[in-house]
Amino acid sequence: MPWLVRDGEVLASLEVATSWRDRRKGLMGRNGFEGALLLRPCTSVHTAGMRFDIDVAFCDQHLKVLETVRMRRWRLGRPRPGAHCVLEAESGAFERWRLRPGDQLEVKGGT
Repeated sequence: MPWLVRDGEVLASLEVATSWRDRRKGLMGRNGFEGALLLRPCTSVHTAGMRFDIDVAFCDQHLKVLETVRMRRWRLGRPRPGAHCVLEAESGAFERWRLRPGDQLEVKGGT
């Protein structure tokens, strides 16, 4: 299982969604989520059909965090210029991880 890492610190277990179908589904249909989901490529997200609020980080192609937002359920996000991928986690996770714009993230481990 891959891990989300910042400056050598493991932040969370990671699921990676690269197919259109997996990116479209995202976290829909789940009652909660431990860890993080990386949607690649992706420039915007929605929370229609979600059962919980989420934290969203828009990242560039090198996984540098450009912007973070908290999205309530049943919202439609706008595309973010410069974003190449999106990281999603259950609401409150980014605060626990102290994730901020400018952070450089890495994916470590198997896929």
